[in-house]
Amino acid sequence: MEENQRDAAAAGSEAGEEALVGNVNKLMVTPPGYTGVPRKGHLIFDACFESGNLGRVDYISEFEFDLFIRPDTCNPRFRVWFNFTLENVRETQRVIFNIVNFSKTKSLYRDGMSPVVKSTSRPKWQRLPAKNVYYYRCPDHRRNYVMSFAFCFDREDDVYQFAYCYPYTYSRLQHYLDSLERKNLDYVQRELLGLSVQQRRLDLLTITNPALLSSEKEKRLVFLTARVHPGESPASFVCQGVIDFLVSQHPAAKVLRDHVIFKIVPMLNPDGVYLGNYRCSLMGFDLNRHWQEPSPWAHPTLHAVKQLIVQMSRERNVSLEFYIDVHAHSTMMNGFMYGNVFEEEERVQRQAVFPRLLCQNAPDFSFSSTSFNRDVVKAGTGRRFLGGLLDDTSYCYTLEVSFYSYMTAGSSTPVPYTEDTYMKLGRNVARTFLDYYKLNHLVDDSKPSSHMSSLDALPPARQGKRNVKNQDGEKVERRIHSIRGDF
Repeated sequence: MEENQRDAAAAGSEAGEEALVGNVNKLMVTPPGYTGVPRKGHLIFDACFESGNLGRVDYISEFEFDLFIRPDTCNPRFRVWFNFTLENVRETQRVIFNIVNFSKTKSLYRDGMSPVVKSTSRPKWQRLPAKNVYYYRCPDHRRNYVMSFAFCFDREDDVYQFAYCYPYTYSRLQHYLDSLERKNLDYVQRELLGLSVQQRRLDLLTITNPALLSSEKEKRLVFLTARVHPGESPASFVCQGVIDFLVSQHPAAKVLRDHVIFKIVPMLNPDGVYLGNYRCSLMGFDLNRHWQEPSPWAHPTLHAVKQLIVQMSRERNVSLEFYIDVHAHSTMMNGFMYGNVFEEEERVQRQAVFPRLLCQNAPDFSFSSTSFNRDVVKAGTGRRFLGGLLDDTSYCYTLEVSFYSYMTAGSSTPVPYTEDTYMKLGRNVARTFLDYYKLNHLVDDSKPSSHMSSLDALPPARQGKRNVKNQDGEKVERRIHSIRGDF
């Protein structure tokens, strides 16, 4: 997310609680002074797993617990992402969890967002009902904002997992890329572009017709990156949606591969993702502020990507026309873009073409929320740095998608995003290049495609009816009951 972090700075400077440097590890929380045999209902908290984050648990009563997010490694300013499991629950046990040390005050929790939950017997992530989630200033915590949610456990043998948003881990990406590689598609090339500080893979995908790579004609190139901010997991679902479409047998995907080279780095900050950080790398750097002078030892993944982009921009017969960096936003709804400011009016108008086309193709994308700026705070971002480096035929964007929901045209009711609707936005981003390059006439519509519909529409009436809350905060999703049975 490209927002300013003044909230984080203020919260970091006033944080009085003891420093949290590690995750809880199978921590059983019992009443103070209790020395008896552990019982059912003495909750066991754990965040020592990939992308896990929970730094401390305080027992308030048998019905209430204060939870502290572990700050990003080597950087106490950022405390937003959480992801932890609970076991040893008692059937019908009702509890309230208070997350008490967020580093940001502005949050979509004010607008109805809720954490996600799954359990061993119900492995599909679901959002908690918004009526059971409260976001408020708490006098017991220096009037900081606290997010409280109520929950009732219903299956004693289940392990429950709660998270800020749908997790998308480094291992999940590796499994996805491995399965893609096993298909031996001649138009997909996977390369190891480099390694992170902790020696995790920095993968690069090249998706195009191989004949285009060897052609002497000018080559159009689109470069896309995601997960420079590790806690912004929706970015990975959007990125996978882009990849899924481009490698599919859809006639439009084949036309795109025949005319455009797509270079994709799906995870720019693999260490941060693995560690459960929200914004920083292992060493505490916000990588999206270091594009100007990335260090090969402190920011190796960023350094490798920048070197590649600079090299390609200098190649003969290569026109690097798009750079898109995918993020998630914690205070706004819908998908939208940030772009750069130019002096020439014609270039300003040309830069607005792609977002306008995407708005026509993706019902959840908002052109009215799209903005163009030259904020000095953003000078070290990929969008700003590459926008100044590349020539005037190149356009650099940050693509943002809400952590929570979207509203379609003519509707005032937010529809919560799911993993699938995030991926649909990615597929619509890929399709929009067909419109931008005016290649629609080359699509052979006579070939039926069972893989995807012609456009991934999001029917607002049907989805809204199933997923959204009403003005009184009543039930969010018919399958989600917070108290008994299914969540």
